Amino acid sequence: MATALLILHGLVAVALLGAITHQMLAVWTAAGGRPRSFFGRFRAVRPAGYANAVVVLYGAAAVLGAVVYLHFKVDIQPILERDRHWRMLGVFDLKEDFAAIGFGLLPAYWISWRPPLADERGRIAAALTTILGFIVWWNFLVGHVVNDVRGFGS
Repeated sequence: MATALLILHGLVAVALLGAITHQMLAVWTAAGGRPRSFFGRFRAVRPAGYANAVVVLYGAAAVLGAVVYLHFKVDIQPILERDRHWRMLGVFDLKEDFAAIGFGLLPAYWISWRPPLADERGRIAAALTTILGFIVWWNFLVGHVVNDVRGFGS
């Protein structure tokens, strides 16, 4: 059951990663760029259209991560401690902190993308999107590295 939840958590995380990355690139790509270029196409989709999806996917990933976290704390962390993977445990603790910070930023992020605020507060929305993008990428990569150090279910 824990393995199935971890796989579901990973799938939701990949969807979140795609949504936040696309939105982040659309926000920071120049509006007057070449429309047929790779980065110019990001401007074809309004970045505000991703806000609801990012909030729902972040919440789903956080809830699934919290459910899988119990298995990590009971079965995986003691093995990592025994094998003296202190840096990996520290990086994972930082992942937890970043996830909580991102969860706390979600209301401000969501409000900054709501019309008419999205037009007035473009820099705030861009900054919050960039922070969430960093958090999502960090958590995704750290989760994979920790899983590579001590595979889930092994």
